[in-house]
Amino acid sequence: MTDPIDTRLLDRARALDAADPLHAHLAAFADAPGVTAYLDGNSLGRPLRDTPEKLAAFVREDWGTRLIRSWDEQWMALPMELGDRIGRVALGAAAGQTVVADSTSVLIYKLLRAALRRSSGSGPDARTEIVMEAGNFPTDRFLVDGVAAETGMTVRWLEPDPVRGVTIDDVAAVVSERTALVSLSHVDYRSGALADMPAITDAVHEAGALMMWDLCHSVGVLPMQLDEWGVDMAVGCTYKYLNGGPGSPAFAYLRRDLQGVLRQPIQGWWSAADIFAMGPEYVPADDIRQLLSGTPPVTSMLAMQGMLDLIEQSSIAQIRAKSVSLTDLAVEAYDEVLAPVGVRLLSPRASDLRGGHVTVGHPDFRAVTQRLWADGIIPDFRFPDGIRLGLSPLSTSHVETVTGVLAIRDALHA
Repeated sequence: MTDPIDTRLLDRARALDAADPLHAHLAAFADAPGVTAYLDGNSLGRPLRDTPEKLAAFVREDWGTRLIRSWDEQWMALPMELGDRIGRVALGAAAGQTVVADSTSVLIYKLLRAALRRSSGSGPDARTEIVMEAGNFPTDRFLVDGVAAETGMTVRWLEPDPVRGVTIDDVAAVVSERTALVSLSHVDYRSGALADMPAITDAVHEAGALMMWDLCHSVGVLPMQLDEWGVDMAVGCTYKYLNGGPGSPAFAYLRRDLQGVLRQPIQGWWSAADIFAMGPEYVPADDIRQLLSGTPPVTSMLAMQGMLDLIEQSSIAQIRAKSVSLTDLAVEAYDEVLAPVGVRLLSPRASDLRGGHVTVGHPDFRAVTQRLWADGIIPDFRFPDGIRLGLSPLSTSHVETVTGVLAIRDALHA
């Protein structure tokens, strides 16, 4: 006999799907045979249905027919044009401040070194500290630790509540006249906690320091206004909510008045003022192109463009509303079927404090994840005992969300 709680949750999910103004976009994504619920869009977004043909057309035409002429015709400008589009559609950033280039790691390194070069010096007024959350994503932490060792900086490690995430009070308590740079994630990769970007940025600026944000878990799912909020620098990946595919290149944002002032360390020919001068000395470009280094990965920039089309058609505000609806439903289903069997909620309960994913915890979740994957339910596991439900709004339904939560309960009992 069907459990009445399951029936009620699934009926509610069907009603929410029926009323969802973005529901029709589900059909734009490719089917994955054998997958009943894909709940890992915050790690790797699904491909769009027309991506194979677009990639084939690129090989046939732009590359296959136009050959090297495509560099002059379109590819030279692509990193900046695509960056401007991401800025307009998802970041609240005016043109000329965002560029698509390397991996997230490389771009974070470039901006860290650029920011700290400006702050380097000695004497009583020197800024010698970097602020970073101790539980931030490993790449962010490793890079800050390494750059601090290279530059003689000291890292001040924040240790906020692991569910609530970094707050304005956490930051205000450590920034000072010694702070050179604060680097934080907009959305915590574990709990989904949403940091108050404008308030924290203001507090950092009041201390005279620079602010850099990691947008990997927020771009494409959360509205933001980088220009209006005075953000100095930001980096984000494109393979999560922007659906650019595995290893698709990241983007960097550098506020206009810092361009030509900060100088990144990887001085490749693509960031030279005159890219084809081939001169004896490096003279950097004074615009956003200064963040490039080597030849851009054009092929890897293709898939995300279809997702940017969908985001623009839908609007980031509607996407956020759908995200809140999905994560609220996931928390409701958690309360009904997972809390009673000893599962912990590891994300903020209030939607205004939460990004696009919900994390739940249980000691058996490593094994449970393997059972779920074998059954076509695909969340992801995060050490030590968390399952993340990554609910990408344009490709995930409410029914899929509830199906995933019910499957977690069933797999715990298996």
